Amino acid sequence: MALITRISRLFRADFNAVLDRIEEPDVLLKQALREMKENIYSDSHQLKLLKNEYLQIEGKINELDKDVKQINQELDICFESNETDLARSQIKRKIEMQRYEKHLKYKFSTMDKKITELTSRINENKTRLTVMQQKLELFVNEEAQTIGDECFSNSHFNSSMIIKEDEIEIALLREKQARRIS
Repeated sequence: MALITRISRLFRADFNAVLDRIEEPDVLLKQALREMKENIYSDSHQLKLLKNEYLQIEGKINELDKDVKQINQELDICFESNETDLARSQIKRKIEMQRYEKHLKYKFSTMDKKITELTSRINENKTRLTVMQQKLELFVNEEAQTIGDECFSNSHFNSSMIIKEDEIEIALLREKQARRIS
């Protein structure tokens, strides 16, 4: 049983290696970079919309605070004038505004959490994007180096890359002789 497991692992490893060679890693990296950029762009757009809505809710809450203060002043006037029917209608408006304000404050706090999470996600994705771009640059540079090495190794200079002292001395004598003639 262990032999079969080993053989299947070996086969899968070789198969994955063949697939890796067939697929072009630089193309896959570039596609991944495009997708990451699109995600960052859409998240940034969503963040902008959330912030706009956040500011609108904040403005509504401030308006409601002002309106409730005004109703309190009107209630003072109603009670001083013994107008309980008028005071009831003002109290009803005050309760409605307070409930609406409570609802907006809840929405405000949940949006604040969403904005914080989205901002951190965008920052993480930007960091990942930078890392991926660096990996792509390294891969492209390594690819170019490999191609350059292959071209160099296929040339006639491949026989000996090591320069011997005798070769240096002979070349020196030739250079001296060429300069004496001219």
